[in-house]
Amino acid sequence: MTTPAPRAAEISRATNETEIACRLSLDGCGEVSVATGLGFFDHMLSAMFTHARFDLSLECKGDLEVDDHHTIEDCAIVLGRAVDQALSDRRGIERFASAYAPLDEALARCVIDLDGRGSASIELGLVRPIIGAGRGQIACENLTHFLRSFALSARAALHVDVLKGENDHHRAEAAFKATALVLRQSVRLTGEGVPSTKGVL
Repeated sequence: MTTPAPRAAEISRATNETEIACRLSLDGCGEVSVATGLGFFDHMLSAMFTHARFDLSLECKGDLEVDDHHTIEDCAIVLGRAVDQALSDRRGIERFASAYAPLDEALARCVIDLDGRGSASIELGLVRPIIGAGRGQIACENLTHFLRSFALSARAALHVDVLKGENDHHRAEAAFKATALVLRQSVRLTGEGVPSTKGVL
């Protein structure tokens, strides 16, 4: 019996705006270390990858003197690429998954297809323009942008809808936790073939 190859990726990316180092394992236990300089963003990523039960180490040094956009966008690109690389040819995966996640009064729904192409429909319904505190605050629009950019880079069809909720922190966290649950389910190994009538993903 052959030992399955580890489903993991290590990616470094440096631009004039950010410098990112990422290590990811799909078959982990939710050991997560994230440092982006943006406290609320770190909180969302920690929730997402802990509940996906992926092991993740992510460090980003970005041009936060400009704003939070480049850091969040480039982390999405790197994390999506890491998932894509770790999935390899996507042989044997569940592929499709759906999940609901509540956080107090907020409720989010997420559906994913690891289809190998990439598209996104993200409706978080956040009201405030800014979320978080002090130097860790971020623009709410960048949470939507993160999920969309992550999906495109991971080559996944991702649909995230926050169905209800009064508190923007709760709405955002429910969305990221629902995304975590579909990631955990969709990468699960259930067979040996590529789950597609085309024969490839």
